[in-house]
Amino acid sequence: MDVRRSLPAVDTLLAHPAVAAARTRHGHRLVRRAVRQTLDEARQRLAAEPTAPGSNDSETLADAALERLAELARPASCAVFNLTGTVIHTNLGRSPLAEAAIQAMSEAARHPVALEYDLENGGRGDRDRLVEELLCELTGAEGATVVNNNAAAVLLALGALGAGREALISRGELIEIGGAFRMPDIMQAAGCQLREVGATNRTHPRDFENAIGEHTGLIVKAHTSNYAITGFTASVPEARLAEIAHAHGIPFLVDLGSGALADFAALGLPYEAQPKDAIAAGADVVTFSGDKLLGGPQAGIIVGRRTAIQTIKRHPLKRALRLDKLTLAALEATLRLYRDSDAPERDIPTLALLTRAEAEIAATGERLLAHASDLLSDFEVTLAPCASQLGSGSLPVDRLPSRALAWRSRARQRRQRERDLRRLESALRRLPRPVIGRIGDATLTLDLRCLATAADEAAFLEQLERLPGLYAATHRQAHGDSP
Repeated sequence: MDVRRSLPAVDTLLAHPAVAAARTRHGHRLVRRAVRQTLDEARQRLAAEPTAPGSNDSETLADAALERLAELARPASCAVFNLTGTVIHTNLGRSPLAEAAIQAMSEAARHPVALEYDLENGGRGDRDRLVEELLCELTGAEGATVVNNNAAAVLLALGALGAGREALISRGELIEIGGAFRMPDIMQAAGCQLREVGATNRTHPRDFENAIGEHTGLIVKAHTSNYAITGFTASVPEARLAEIAHAHGIPFLVDLGSGALADFAALGLPYEAQPKDAIAAGADVVTFSGDKLLGGPQAGIIVGRRTAIQTIKRHPLKRALRLDKLTLAALEATLRLYRDSDAPERDIPTLALLTRAEAEIAATGERLLAHASDLLSDFEVTLAPCASQLGSGSLPVDRLPSRALAWRSRARQRRQRERDLRRLESALRRLPRPVIGRIGDATLTLDLRCLATAADEAAFLEQLERLPGLYAATHRQAHGDSP
């Protein structure tokens, strides 16, 4: 007899009480798909090995179908716990948004909005007006425009101001950041001719002055946000570069990269240059990101002199790179917090995470350790000091003191300890709300800086309760056993 005939029919499994209850939450179509995939997988297993261990009764298959349903129902961009120790993590979506920004996006998504409609005169308006006045007020600039990210901002500004001409930049600032963004490539794509000046570690005013000629279009300064050159170094201050550029009638562009709108030193954080400093130093154009230290949505922000901004706005790429209404709504709400809030470091989540007190993180760790210490017999769990980094190329050499749950395998052999850590990491990633940590020095570390609210702590504990079952499943799969 073909053992596959013992499997229940699709309709039979759909009628199982637990599966039927799931239909009220997820709908018939998705549940039926999960059931079909579960039964197909069971048939393939039995066809390959009819005597393979594993139960094919309705109860077991219903549980398997519900697990498959959970996988199908979970969006690809599901929420995760960022316990990597990198606060602004590019691969995990960078900055979380403030509640005000989330509400603004929700309203913009739900209703038509005055995006390019001027309510005063009833005619067509400019979508930049939603944030331009705020940006000018916060940075001291005369004009502002926004595009979809800072790479686009740099590309657009270079193309509008320097296409077909030379762009002078110090050799020590030919940056490359994640995603293969390289300043030389961006200059080439913008139609500028790269002209390197100075040396990697030392560049002087005379290097720029000697390089300026009839083909020079602009001077560029790029902040080395994801690395640091130390030792015997020299660089030209922004005010001096602005003086040199303006003496020769060419614009001066500063790419800040991260771009903070708060005084980080006043918040007890490492110093970070602000756009208003570059504007005050005489920069004609300053570009920076919206979703890094600013703590808003992904955006490339361009501020500067009115004439330069108007030239940038007229460039054909501006329309191709413009922001949608949801991003603009979130950015406006974030900028309003910087202007109006009595405590932006409280209301903007990224600033709240960066300024979180070490003692508070340690208290969170003590509470969690009581639940985690005896969770898995294969591991010893301790609360260990660690150092968080800001991330996304922001302040690369600076660290913030933090605490972490440190998981170490009890196995005696090194290879077994490595396997245990990989299985634990895999199990954490397979949780309903995945937990993302980091492995190093034979330890899996979960930095608790970003586990800041009571709701997050409770949700994390709920995930921990599911961890033993998932870890056991990864152990069985590694040994080729059926679940």
